[in-house]
Amino acid sequence: MQMYNPPHPGEIIRKLCLEPLGLSITEAAEALGVSRKTLSSILNGRAGISPEMAIRLSIAFDTTPESWLNQQVQYDLQLAEQRRGELRVRRLSAA
Repeated sequence: MQMYNPPHPGEIIRKLCLEPLGLSITEAAEALGVSRKTLSSILNGRAGISPEMAIRLSIAFDTTPESWLNQQVQYDLQLAEQRRGELRVRRLSAA
């Protein structure tokens, strides 16, 4: 089921994971075993959740990697849908 306007997963991480725990980006990045720059890029919507990052997040926040990847797919799909009209595709069918 596709959401109408899903948030970038970075927003979810910030609002539901970091803020309630009072974690800074630096502290969270250290706990996740990534650079501050990497986490900052995700939190600011400049980078997406990779499968490896999904596993890191699932370990750190006791979630599933699938939940993080699903959020990323929903976000990416919505962006692609917004550009649907720009796609030049011809419908194919059996004769």
